[in-house]
Amino acid sequence: MRSLASSLLILSLVAAQAAEQTTLKLWPEGVPEKVTIEAETAVKGEKDGVLRISNVSDPMLTVFKAEKPNGTAVVVCPGGGYNILAYEHEGSQVCEWLNTLGVTGVLLKYRVPRRDKENPSAAPLQDAQRAMSLTRKHAAEWGIKPDRIGILGFSAGGNLCVMTALHPNERTFKADPAVDVDAKPNFVVPVYPAYLVDDKDNFVLKPEIAVTKDAPPVFLIHANDDRISASASALLYLEYKKLGIPAELHIYGKGGHGYGMKRNGDPVNEWHTRLGEWLKSQGLLD
Repeated sequence: MRSLASSLLILSLVAAQAAEQTTLKLWPEGVPEKVTIEAETAVKGEKDGVLRISNVSDPMLTVFKAEKPNGTAVVVCPGGGYNILAYEHEGSQVCEWLNTLGVTGVLLKYRVPRRDKENPSAAPLQDAQRAMSLTRKHAAEWGIKPDRIGILGFSAGGNLCVMTALHPNERTFKADPAVDVDAKPNFVVPVYPAYLVDDKDNFVLKPEIAVTKDAPPVFLIHANDDRISASASALLYLEYKKLGIPAELHIYGKGGHGYGMKRNGDPVNEWHTRLGEWLKSQGLLD
């Protein structure tokens, strides 16, 4: 395991990749929990090159500002099974790509590992709700239109963005009216989302994945050969279809899981191109 100094160096190199950034704490007065964990670490895999951040107890937002912002912003939630955060190829690199579209990327470093084994999204959902609220609260300052703020996530982060979209203002912490403004995303982008279907039946959505008529538009990406069944995305799409809510679904023949912004020549690597087209069709790149 790398030393803390080495970990901080890696994070500083990640931060240096963006032209202009703003970083702020989600909970400057302290997180709403009583849990003590080990010191935060950042380790880059020698074989796969994946930067994994673990033991996050002080959640942060890093704002990647586009050179020519168009007013749209996306809160980005890296995956990692609610145990670690795949911080680059499912995080900072996504924000940098969003910047090329004029979209502000807001990278969420939420709490991991799991605090509650029975409800692993509990603490991360608090962080995501606060992240959405802070982004909307700072919209004018960051050059963002408050009605053009979406959320995107991968795997566990995909689960997190769905939970945020469907339960935006169901707070399990004492909300601060001055900070915790409306946390509802204006659109949601789950990429190979995990933990949406029943553990014993991959063709039944979990009870908490209940789509209502006021759910935000969704853009879904999955691969048919993903170990996390693509039925999750298909079933979520069908719930949207039943209610007539704008939705788009792409299930690629192959691609597996965890590709994020990596490229190996498969068609699934163009998922972000399709997303850009969808954002444009929704008027979010004007």
